[in-house]
Amino acid sequence: MTAVVAGSLSLRSRIGQVNQRLKGWEAVRWVDGAPRVTDALRAEVDRWGGLGALYGVLRADPWSAVHWGNGVPPERSAEAYAAVQEHVTRHGDGLPVLFVEEAPHGLMALGGTTLPVNLALGAGMDVALTEELGALVAAEARARGTHVALVSGLDVLRDPRWGRAEECFSEDPALAAMLVRATVRGMQGTTSCDDAIDGAHVAVVAKHLAGQGAGIGGRNGSGAPIGRRELGELHLRPAYAAARAGVAGYMAAYNDVDGVPCSANEELLTGTIREAWGWRGLVMADGTAIDRLRDSSPDPASAAALALEAGVDLSLWDEAYTHVEEALDRGLVEESVLDRAVDRVLALKHRLGLLGDPVPAPLQTPARDVVALVERAARQSVALVRDDGVLPLRAGTTVAVVGPNADDLDAQLGDYTPPRPPADPAASTVLSALADRLGADRVRHAPGSRLRGPLDEQPDGTGALDAVRDACSAADVAVVVLGGTSRRSYDDEFADNGAVEGPAPDTTNGEGVDLSSVALPQAQLDVARAARESGRPVVGVVVDGRPRVLTALLPLVDALLVVPFPGPTGGAAIADVLLTGAASGRLPATFPVADGVVPVAHDERLETARGYLDHPGVRGLPFGAAHAPGVTTTVRTRAAAVRADDLAAGATVALSVEVTNSGPDALELSVPLYGRRHERGIRPRRRTLLGVRRATVAAGATTSLTFDLGLDALGSWATGEPAAVPVTVGAWCTPDLDEPADAAVVRVTDREDTTPWDR
Repeated sequence: MTAVVAGSLSLRSRIGQVNQRLKGWEAVRWVDGAPRVTDALRAEVDRWGGLGALYGVLRADPWSAVHWGNGVPPERSAEAYAAVQEHVTRHGDGLPVLFVEEAPHGLMALGGTTLPVNLALGAGMDVALTEELGALVAAEARARGTHVALVSGLDVLRDPRWGRAEECFSEDPALAAMLVRATVRGMQGTTSCDDAIDGAHVAVVAKHLAGQGAGIGGRNGSGAPIGRRELGELHLRPAYAAARAGVAGYMAAYNDVDGVPCSANEELLTGTIREAWGWRGLVMADGTAIDRLRDSSPDPASAAALALEAGVDLSLWDEAYTHVEEALDRGLVEESVLDRAVDRVLALKHRLGLLGDPVPAPLQTPARDVVALVERAARQSVALVRDDGVLPLRAGTTVAVVGPNADDLDAQLGDYTPPRPPADPAASTVLSALADRLGADRVRHAPGSRLRGPLDEQPDGTGALDAVRDACSAADVAVVVLGGTSRRSYDDEFADNGAVEGPAPDTTNGEGVDLSSVALPQAQLDVARAARESGRPVVGVVVDGRPRVLTALLPLVDALLVVPFPGPTGGAAIADVLLTGAASGRLPATFPVADGVVPVAHDERLETARGYLDHPGVRGLPFGAAHAPGVTTTVRTRAAAVRADDLAAGATVALSVEVTNSGPDALELSVPLYGRRHERGIRPRRRTLLGVRRATVAAGATTSLTFDLGLDALGSWATGEPAAVPVTVGAWCTPDLDEPADAAVVRVTDREDTTPWDR
């Protein structure tokens, strides 16, 4: 088939190719056991002669009002897509439509596999597993007919008040970049923008570009008043990693950066990612983001012109791009700019084999045990950050499992999750998992409270707390399961982009649920106090999607587990740690010591200030925290050097790290390597992540790991892509926030084998 290009299409068809206005669940209905296209789809095709993309044919959740009773059965997804595709191609311009679905932690469709949220994968710090999970989701989505997956991961968690913290991999841009790149590789099966995407993979649109994690006050979509270096070092680094993996597209974020909205930011969407990075792909706007440009443009046609000129190729639910012809007539944008966008949409269709090119046969890959992979990811999400000798729970122990998240499967799942199937034998809560492992007769239960307030109508919740005391008094140990939830109800109210708007009486996380306070609510602390009053040892388990202030909880517990939303098998993963006393996860973000001291990331720049009068220390539990008694890590390489020219050409520096396990059992753990850059004239970040490796260390054994540090680890990210500059870097692998005196020294030298720091 002759390559289809914008110049071969009518103006009407070209405008149709950049529009993604219709929501997929409004385009096709499941009626009497079969898919039926709707009048809304017919009208859209008649209007434009075709469609560039269609979002959400399979989406199922409270916003779409799609559930198991009215949605597309998983095994018949391809039929729904086929009905739409047949209508579009037969009654339009003959060009097929791209089918786009959400997949932030699994395909958001009935029967889609739900993974732990990104923040949970950040706790695991396992690049290989993240890539394998990406391939699993992609194969499932493509088998059902999906072409494009919208995937979170570019956002860097800089403020725990932000409700979408769970969609971030970490507060650390290096960790986020590693896991984003792994996700793109797994889901696309590609290494460059020129690679075709075969029938076992999907195109990834990575979101959100850029700086959304730096919003003022943690408010979703608020501005990011940051400088160019801050943007580059923190927020563009994951996006650059995605570009190098050949990501098919980016989603332009809602927020502005220093006053310029991302969806109208030509410097970002053209100058940076395309001209500077050499990336070739498609940019999609976030839902209604172009319409939101009305605050910086006089009318819809002007908004459309701003976005097109900046480099947005495809809208999402916007009306503005229906005014493109008016923008052309008024001279607000050149027709060549429209053609540029259309060609990018068509290029993605070519890459996916939709325009006559044969879809490459997928490489033969071993069959994946889906449940085993999800369970492994859930186990890695559990971070044990404190144990005063309570764990592991002894055989024959009677356990009281209390707290609002003790037996709430929805509270483990995170936002953007489809409704669970009616029967799900692999799913578990902490209560059900401990009952299975210990026997139901050895488990007592009382929820004690809701997430935000008392459980019953009594203002002080006395009756519910008495039940907690009774359950704990009848047990040998109390497990108090607290935290949050991104639960969405079919009775909730939603904004025009699907964010929760109300009433959501017990929802504490997710899009549209930003909090001014990240302290654990008083009602939850009352449950922990009631458990403590029983006189039994208390294990705290915090299941949540954001860092929380845990200062008031710590005196009430003898051990503490922190678990970002671990997915449907999370209960069993938590039970494993309670019964073995060992966990392999680490905190993917820093927990503040009190409200009002955020942000508190481990890699903030060194300050001359001394903190607050009422809180001299601002950090509670830092990024990377984990309780691993008997484990010591030591950097054996004391000094190393590489010339900047060689580093830019691909050279690396090898640092050897020894991990010793003096305990009685083999351990699996992640080993972070930290660093501090000493760059003349630049105030250093307190601590950055240079690299991370996962290792299994036998009891009483020592394992050697080699960290090969290249341009990513040692280069400057001031512009958003790594550059080799002469610098001195201290490196260590202990939990210290500050560079220890015995840190290794890595020198990136100039041609005279020196650095500005040496001089």
